[in-house]
Amino acid sequence: MADYNLVLALTDKAALQDWIDLAVRLLPEGGEIHVRGMITVEPERSLSEGALPAREWRDAFAQVALNHPAVHDEVQVFVDYQPFMRVLETVESLQADLLLVQWPAPDALIGGVDAESLFRIVPCDVVLVSGANWQLTGDVLLSLRGGPNISLGVRVAQALANTGSITLFHAADRRRSAPDLELVMRAVPQIGRTVTAVSGIVDGIVREAAGHKAIVMGASFRRPAPDAPSQPSMVEAVYQRAGVPVVLVRGTQQEALEFHLPRPLRQETESLSTRVDRWFAENTFHSSEFSDLCALMALKEKRGVTISVALPALNEQETVGNVIRTLKQALMDEVPLVDEIILIDSRSTDDTVAIAQSCGIPTFIHQDILTDAVGAYPGKGEALWKSLFVTRGDIIAWVDTDITNIHPRFIYGLLGPLLKHPQIQYVKGFYTRPIQVNGKVQAYGGGRVTELVARPLLNLFYPELSGIIQPLSGEYAGRRSALEQVPFFSGYGVETGLLIDLLERYGLEAIAQCDLEVRVHHNQPLVNLSKMSFAILQVFISRIEDRYGVQLLEKANRSMKLVIQEPDRFALEIAEIGDVERPPMATLEAYRAIHGTKT
Repeated sequence: MADYNLVLALTDKAALQDWIDLAVRLLPEGGEIHVRGMITVEPERSLSEGALPAREWRDAFAQVALNHPAVHDEVQVFVDYQPFMRVLETVESLQADLLLVQWPAPDALIGGVDAESLFRIVPCDVVLVSGANWQLTGDVLLSLRGGPNISLGVRVAQALANTGSITLFHAADRRRSAPDLELVMRAVPQIGRTVTAVSGIVDGIVREAAGHKAIVMGASFRRPAPDAPSQPSMVEAVYQRAGVPVVLVRGTQQEALEFHLPRPLRQETESLSTRVDRWFAENTFHSSEFSDLCALMALKEKRGVTISVALPALNEQETVGNVIRTLKQALMDEVPLVDEIILIDSRSTDDTVAIAQSCGIPTFIHQDILTDAVGAYPGKGEALWKSLFVTRGDIIAWVDTDITNIHPRFIYGLLGPLLKHPQIQYVKGFYTRPIQVNGKVQAYGGGRVTELVARPLLNLFYPELSGIIQPLSGEYAGRRSALEQVPFFSGYGVETGLLIDLLERYGLEAIAQCDLEVRVHHNQPLVNLSKMSFAILQVFISRIEDRYGVQLLEKANRSMKLVIQEPDRFALEIAEIGDVERPPMATLEAYRAIHGTKT
């Protein structure tokens, strides 16, 4: 952890560069800035409506926030009814030293919380900056009573003034001895003038504010008597009359004041639907956010991780070569973001393996891997499971080899969230899937099993995952440390099983999804989709048994009668369809011997 942590919480992405510059000026050497955006959603609306604004925030942050080395690369956007409470969790988890907050106006809420409540619950120094069009260069009026706000107030005034001068306005209290202003001026040469007032404080501040670019004031906890007439606070009165930005500072140790700092966690009664909506808004990304491969490469080096791409294949000679060449050129030759690309084949009978070898990548037959230890089963899930054994990366991405419009975004869109957000363990891709019907292309016709089987069942039994747009997509990536701890189903049920098991083990916040735009591939005939659905239903039932303690599959029929309608044949054909559940790879001694993993 850095020697000094500054949390910058913003309610508006405008003037972002100015906010970063101010934070940098307030930061001691060796400190780190953690930027957090706050999107407040009205109570009657769904949090999921914050997804697009959150993406706009992340785009703005990517252009500005990460250009300074002191800015931590994990910039987050909180979408909530009271997003400031999420900021407070960040403050506490980082043990932050300073919270710098954009304050719309002295009488406005900050991420759903008023200023007085904010001061009472934040356990560190706080700086609230209100007003629009504030500048980092110009004369600043510093108004303080004294006490522990002096050092923080001076520091903030210096940061705002830059090369300008500071006027110190001392609001004296007859009941206390005044500080030695001459001593303050000698210590801070930037203070060119001092003024002392014992009455008419607001009038004095407003009068002195003329010609100054901002007013810095010390916060007070003094509350009016319950029967006192309602009137604006001193800060509100100054803000309304002075016409310049007002900055409110509060040092951690308030003089002669004791109060309890509760931990304001989100209420346990929050609905699951609200939680999913928030997840959708905050954990749904777009591949364009990660298109700067050099920036991703720098982030990868900073994280100190390696990346593997495994390409499952079965008779994909028409497309596999283009998939490999496209990914290899962009992600290994031009920018070495990916450390290895391998083909994990399932005994193709065409030239798939030969084409992959001609492209210069390692090829493996999944039926030949770990055969002596665990045997072999057919199926894509089996291939993915065994690819954990033959790859070496800390992050593994899988992409199908039947994609006809392959693009590097199918990889960097999956890697971006994992590299930027350490808490994310698994990223699913989603996209528009055109389908050809009667010779015509329908833009949104694909994903039939997804919409008719997978998503309805997730909504029924695993509503935490109801925000996953395409749970069955073939493009996804995860951290080895997570993937090796969960079982894999050998066939069509692998995607469903991974989602449910990773949810159960690591929680919803560990899962993200990324828009990969458009995916074009050869659509499956209906009979194959029927087989897929049959296998996926069995996986769902298996996990429902585990969650709810019921027994269903042992009494279920595992064979499926398929209707065969051909010109010369009309009959029922029986197919045995069912996935084998492979154990977590980390439980295999042969795997641990190579990867050094302990269960």
